Amino acid sequence: MFFASKILAFALQPLGWVAALFALALLLLHKRRRLGLAFGWSALALLLLIGWQPLPDALLRALETRDPAPAWTADPAAPEWQHYAGVVVFGGALEPAWVRAGNGQVALNAEAERMTMAVALLRRHPSLRLVFTGGEGELHKTGEPEAVQAREFFEGMGVAPGRMKFESRARTTYENAVLTAKLPGVDKEKRWLLVTSAWHMPRSLALFRAAGWNVTPYPVDYRTGLATPWTEYSLAKSPARWQLALHEWVGLLVYRVAGRA
Repeated sequence: MFFASKILAFALQPLGWVAALFALALLLLHKRRRLGLAFGWSALALLLLIGWQPLPDALLRALETRDPAPAWTADPAAPEWQHYAGVVVFGGALEPAWVRAGNGQVALNAEAERMTMAVALLRRHPSLRLVFTGGEGELHKTGEPEAVQAREFFEGMGVAPGRMKFESRARTTYENAVLTAKLPGVDKEKRWLLVTSAWHMPRSLALFRAAGWNVTPYPVDYRTGLATPWTEYSLAKSPARWQLALHEWVGLLVYRVAGRA
């Protein structure tokens, strides 16, 4: 499943589709000029369409609004906090180990709120524990799973080592759910807050619940608001949003077909 997810991620890059259409256009121009031109113009039209941000944002918004956090979580004094064992935090917010090679610093990426919100929750609620799940999800192996950097980050933020547990083998969301449940001292039947990006929450929540976890969504790292202005256009940002949205929707479908979610 890990290698299949990597192949899927590669295939779901919209700019790759544009490149494929341009390649077909070049191949066909010599012998079938009209068809080649059609592919070329199609590639250009697709490229221009990809840059219009409201389209990928609509797909992301549909994911981000599916599983909101319960209303009581907005109140730090709510009694419900006392009923939770802790927070389960997904990896993905840290740059690969090779990025920090030579400087030794922990580097956060655009999904940093998974980490920073976890710290905030632990500071507000001393009874909560933290469980981090994230192995080495890169094809280029360095021998340092993401959990190593995560431990360094949380300890640097002042979280007591006794409040934390780390799962360091998971490479996919399915493995996050299954392998984290096997950690010593972690009871998946207790109540846990599931902390991950809002667009990643539907797939994560489905997989964790299918694995028997008693989890409540606590989405962070929102990429869309109530609406995206129709004037938003970027050939730098929009392709990444397209890839993110397509990866999540297709991944959710694949896991459901496979009976895992």
